[in-house]
Amino acid sequence: MPEGALSANDDRLTVTAVSVLACILQDVLHEGLGHGVTAWLSGARRVTMSTVALQSDIDTPWIAANGTLVNLFFAGIFWLLLLKPRYKSTTFYFLVLAMAGNLFTGTGYFFFSGVTNFGDWAAVIRGLQPHWIWRLGLTLLGVASYYASMLVVASKLKQFHAKDESSHRLRRLSWTPYFTDGILAGVAGVFNPAGLFYVIASALPSTLGANAGLLSLPSMMRQWRVNAKDEVAPIRRSIAWITAGAIAGLLFICELGRGITWSR
Repeated sequence: MPEGALSANDDRLTVTAVSVLACILQDVLHEGLGHGVTAWLSGARRVTMSTVALQSDIDTPWIAANGTLVNLFFAGIFWLLLLKPRYKSTTFYFLVLAMAGNLFTGTGYFFFSGVTNFGDWAAVIRGLQPHWIWRLGLTLLGVASYYASMLVVASKLKQFHAKDESSHRLRRLSWTPYFTDGILAGVAGVFNPAGLFYVIASALPSTLGANAGLLSLPSMMRQWRVNAKDEVAPIRRSIAWITAGAIAGLLFICELGRGITWSR
């Protein structure tokens, strides 16, 4: 099969469904397992989790920090899973996107909070002096760790890079999840009980900003080459992945978008 034909054979609906699932997984890990479970174990009496934020009746630096730390931990898990020699193309693509989403969200938050003095890590360093040094440290950590994350993701995504320079496969597989994630986060955020402010200040920046690396990866990897034997086969249409993505997307928007509350 000519390498240049690979991009045309990647099923776009399946690619979109995989993007939806990876985006939702990253968000649930951040808000639910990271912030939510930490708040619950810290003694919170009431916790409300949505796609945009975690609200609880207590607030500690650990609750704020653990969303990012959980993302980075699971990024490491997905990286380890990707060390396995062979997966089916769709599974491999999902694992790469899951790793990328968790890495970019985790490292991007350092930069975002350092520059804007808003968000999770702004809460972590609140009260620490001299404050400008802590903000500068977060910003520099964010820049360095985010660039390192791009290199890690690129090292796995390169197997989708067709040898034919005219192929747009890598761009499609990088840009489709970026715009899919942005649309999903924006639509779900509209239903958020915290109001439109958090959609604009948190949901969209955290998704579009954190995943901006996906837009740059094709340019970064333009001169990269991959052996034909390592090149990943086309992503075929999968009813299972499409169904799972559709169901998860609807639940994410209609249920989690409005917020789920636990109390004791």
